[in-house]
Amino acid sequence: MEQSRTREESARRIGPYRLITRLDPPTATVPCRRFVARTRDGERTVLLSAPLPGTDPARFAAEADAARRLLGPWIAPVTDLAAPGEPPWYAGPYVPALPLPVALAVHGGPLPETTVRAVGAALAEALAAAHAQGLTHAGVSPAAVLFTADGPRLSCFGAVRAAAADGEPRTGLPGLEPGTLAPEQAAGGRPRPPGDVFALGAVLAYAATGHTVPERDELPPALRPVVAPCLARDPAERPSAGELMTALAPPTPHRTVLNSAGSLLTPGWLPGRVVAALARQSSELLAARTPADTASSPRT
Repeated sequence: MEQSRTREESARRIGPYRLITRLDPPTATVPCRRFVARTRDGERTVLLSAPLPGTDPARFAAEADAARRLLGPWIAPVTDLAAPGEPPWYAGPYVPALPLPVALAVHGGPLPETTVRAVGAALAEALAAAHAQGLTHAGVSPAAVLFTADGPRLSCFGAVRAAAADGEPRTGLPGLEPGTLAPEQAAGGRPRPPGDVFALGAVLAYAATGHTVPERDELPPALRPVVAPCLARDPAERPSAGELMTALAPPTPHRTVLNSAGSLLTPGWLPGRVVAALARQSSELLAARTPADTASSPRT
């Protein structure tokens, strides 16, 4: 009995963290396993990521380490890593968050154009900053986009590279959303900035229609000239991330190209049902008890 309890407790712990709940639905296509977790003392709650079965643990660990260089308001930060020799994982501070597919389900369908534009501009800004540092995200997909109350967060850095080494075909691999994988990356090409733009275009198409590969007429007319070029098969025909940000948030007398995309994240940018779901998640997590809490509670 004691051995069984020990095994169960071990299965609910990764590194120094006790798992509280999964972030993603069990049937979702996700780049990695993601959990909300807490330290043993209950002082810190984090969003913790671990590799999927079938992905390369060493590449996952390398990408997790590289992700610490990604900074900015629209990036889910990586602040904690597995120690050398441990099974790989990484973590960052928890804030109530819904993956984009969950947000669509909660909303009951495609998101309003104003929401799509705000999310797209913020994520394009994040990618432009990464590309300027010589970094390619290589993991943009619907599940990698997290909705929080004050804006989107881009997570799952390096999922394409963790799934397979450069030079190896990447079709049908765990954790990769086929509709967001640029053709050159699917063929095994090294992830480069144009591939991030392709993936972001597919994410915006998904947010606006519910499909990463929609029919052209499915896209709202105002978004069509912005999203369609991102999905060009030839990388040279895609806009840069900075150009995409400007197309989604054109300069106005009150906004210049150098302004943050946060100027679009005004009150009401997020649909009411999604806001309510974030509030519900927050209250449920506050009340959540880890197995250790339960074990230490006095019996009645």
